Amino acid sequence: MLGELKELHQRWRWSRKTDRLGPDMLGTYFHFFLPSLQRKICKEKFLFFGENAEFRIGAYAVQCSNIKIGNNVVIRPNCVLMASQDSVIDIENDVLVGSGVHIYVSNHRFDDVSLPIYHQGHSPSKAVKIKEGSWIGAGAIILPGVTIGKNSVVGAGSIVTKNVEDFTVVAGNPAKLIKRI
Repeated sequence: MLGELKELHQRWRWSRKTDRLGPDMLGTYFHFFLPSLQRKICKEKFLFFGENAEFRIGAYAVQCSNIKIGNNVVIRPNCVLMASQDSVIDIENDVLVGSGVHIYVSNHRFDDVSLPIYHQGHSPSKAVKIKEGSWIGAGAIILPGVTIGKNSVVGAGSIVTKNVEDFTVVAGNPAKLIKRI
């Protein structure tokens, strides 16, 4: 019993110091039930955490120190933000992010057929930028190197593989232009 408590304490301290947030990070997760502590932790961990921004319980962020979350942005439950040491996720002001949105700056390599994908590592990381006033629908996936244009809409469940122009609506897999706003 004493060994288990010591291990739990070590995990608690590690998760408080590590550069990520989420339900599996016990050292910060329970603090998120108090809004003042949630905001304090986010200000400490993220590269930038704007006014009226929220990182809701159930969301995940990896490499927080390379993630910018602008003013009036809410990261809802089940969202996954995967930055890297080399590339930033930059979410500008007034962006709407639906539940379950995933944003990635790198991907697994799979070009060597003689090796299991597990052993091939990752492709070079590429920054992701979501410009001000955009709306990312629930369950959308934003892949490495993508920029979402100003006041653009990404339909729910879409997979965005290429840049999205300002003032447009895209949807589908892969996301395609639906209309200009």
